[in-house]
Amino acid sequence: IHFYKRDIMKPLMMHGHERSITQIKYNKEGDLLFSSAKDHHPNVWYSLNGERLGTFDGHCGAVWALDPKWDTTHLVTGAADNSVRLWDIQTGKELSVIDTKSAVRTAAFSYSGNMVCYTTDKQMGYPCEINVVDSRNFSEEPVFKVAIPTGGPKVTSMIWSGLDDLLLTGHDNGDLVQWDVKTQKKLKLTSDHAKTITDMQASKDGSMFITSSKDNTSMLFDADNIECLKKYVTERPVNSASLSPLYDHVVLGGGQDAMDVTTTSTRVGKFEARFFHMVFEEEFGRVKGHFGPINSV
Repeated sequence: IHFYKRDIMKPLMMHGHERSITQIKYNKEGDLLFSSAKDHHPNVWYSLNGERLGTFDGHCGAVWALDPKWDTTHLVTGAADNSVRLWDIQTGKELSVIDTKSAVRTAAFSYSGNMVCYTTDKQMGYPCEINVVDSRNFSEEPVFKVAIPTGGPKVTSMIWSGLDDLLLTGHDNGDLVQWDVKTQKKLKLTSDHAKTITDMQASKDGSMFITSSKDNTSMLFDADNIECLKKYVTERPVNSASLSPLYDHVVLGGGQDAMDVTTTSTRVGKFEARFFHMVFEEEFGRVKGHFGPINSV
């Protein structure tokens, strides 16, 4: 993980994972950074100095997703060991576990922190499923459950929207779907992206969200009517995109997996973090520093 401070951009290099990183997330206050990787141990770091606070030990597969609750009391993680786990952030203890039929791809707390959504992969004859459970009892009895039909596109990314009422899912064919949690119905669908949606992140106030995709673009959407507002175009697959909470800036991280780089043109394998102006869609900066594709920003 590289880390950039604002006053003078000094990268802090944090070595805590043995395999490639899958997701990084700040807590609400921004004083802690949570990271998950293909090794089995999610980490938590002090964001001020890059010191490691601790690890959450218990998974026995690649951890694909994690999300701290708004008050930084609990952490939810989803992994390829077919489980979703709830942790106490303060002690690092595992509070609860839900076993699934296939690998868990995404996991996130709702706005209130009272619900957790997680999605599972289409694997070993089991369908891709979207599940919402109550985080207060964290049992396998879901509040909301939708299985994607057999031929349908699997969910690759997911965020909450409209406080606790709506879910937004990004799929491996480029579809974006808005779900109503209470009625369990699909409200809207857009297919602005041509390929897999790799990441979705909401803006600070939740009114917009940004997507990244393997079609070399990132798009800014209105969170209510999922209408595409802006488009940021690069020449390589975008693995992650994030909106600045302070400025009209967008940061994109991407590049192909190291194993794919040799099979394509030489330009595609570059691994800078790229900064775009949110409104004018113009790139205004790049930060080098990684020796591999950026998986999460």
